[in-house]
Amino acid sequence: MATNNVPEEDFRDSISTIDKSGKRAFIFPKIPVGKFYDKRKLLSYALLAFLLSAPFIKINGNQFLMFNVLERKFNIFSFPFWPQDFHLFVISMIIGVVGLALFTVAFGRIFCGWFCPQTIFMEMVFRRIEFWIDGDRAQQMRLTKQSWDSEKIRKRLTKWLVFFVISFIIANVFLAYLIGSDELFKFIKEGPAQNQSTLIALLIFTGIFYFIYAWFREQVCIIACPYGRMQGVLLDNKTINVAYDYVRGEGEKGRAKFNKNEDRTALGKGDCIDCKVCVHVCPTGIDIRNGTQLECINCTACIDECDTIMEKVGLSKGLIRYASEDEIVKKEKFKLTTRMKGYSAVLAILIGVFIGMLFLRNDVEATILHMPGQLFQHEGKNISNIYNYKIINKTEGAFNNVTFKLVGISGEVKMVGNQSVVVPNQGVAQGTLFIKLPESTLKGEKMEIEIEVLNDKKVIETATTNFNGPRNFNQ
Repeated sequence: MATNNVPEEDFRDSISTIDKSGKRAFIFPKIPVGKFYDKRKLLSYALLAFLLSAPFIKINGNQFLMFNVLERKFNIFSFPFWPQDFHLFVISMIIGVVGLALFTVAFGRIFCGWFCPQTIFMEMVFRRIEFWIDGDRAQQMRLTKQSWDSEKIRKRLTKWLVFFVISFIIANVFLAYLIGSDELFKFIKEGPAQNQSTLIALLIFTGIFYFIYAWFREQVCIIACPYGRMQGVLLDNKTINVAYDYVRGEGEKGRAKFNKNEDRTALGKGDCIDCKVCVHVCPTGIDIRNGTQLECINCTACIDECDTIMEKVGLSKGLIRYASEDEIVKKEKFKLTTRMKGYSAVLAILIGVFIGMLFLRNDVEATILHMPGQLFQHEGKNISNIYNYKIINKTEGAFNNVTFKLVGISGEVKMVGNQSVVVPNQGVAQGTLFIKLPESTLKGEKMEIEIEVLNDKKVIETATTNFNGPRNFNQ
């Protein structure tokens, strides 16, 4: 985008958080005020309540959200997923990626500004605490340059302490997502002396969160997060973004400071009065008037500030607004493109497949496999094979009397050890069993047999396995 008074375009090959010498340039944004910021606050507080409470909510005894990588156990919206359900977990992740891609194609990086946990914690928790302790933009800049007197030491120590406490709380919640809230409460009850390794991990997470929100900050969005780079592939001229209307803002002669009682249209001046408030309020330090940029997270702070200035000088609002490139240039309204329809169709198919798989998913899974390296044995007129079994109980109820029964064939199932098996709720039971069949019933050297798994004489699962016999049994 070319403008009449933008002499430098170094924003295209550098980022706002690095100065010309290559050192970190800290951003001191102005406190946003406006209708979009108020809506973001309400949404952010609702999402914060959800994020902080989700690992402690239980439905039917299942934690609402849990991502226990160590034990390979996941709960998504209280549905438990085991390693055997990995295909469901993968499809749910693919649905998330396709949904995010569709959302980006249609509405740009709006997820980052309105829904991303990093942005919510940074802008609605840590940044607001910073505004409360250090003051607004000008006060923060002055405090940074100020010598280390009693005021600066007091404010810095207060802010660092509050940031550390909040980071420690976030680390505990994060740990609850990883190991489960019950396990977290157990560790807290036992005390740090009994769980030193867990405490060390907790302090490491606390340090990471503190580093991110006290120092790294918006660079997570600019440098670390791949989504900002992905949007460059997904966006096009029909995507709605937070955009500066350069046609209206630049006019024929470009931007110009505001003078009372002048006819800017007759003079060929654009509606942008070059107040730079949109730059000062940006949490990533960019100038939205340079067009869509990697650093823009669509937080709408510049929209609110620009609307306020336009109202004060008597010009129409919407100089910066949600708009597509085609709307600004061609005055075209938003409509679904072929690409959006394609993403929507793929998303609908994936959701349909996922729902179908959920309905077909078993609450109990049993596998009975021939013990490796073991051959069949002759026991008189019978042939015996030895097997390893594994029963996974995904329900909240325990199975206290599990037995096995052959289906459609005479024979005997003999357990090694106890005759009945106990499978705890959301637990696993493993063991060994023998299956004996009369040699006369064999139909080949390898025959498939079906076995019912019963709990209190009620069938809870059916498994199949191979039964091995002698190669010359029919001679």
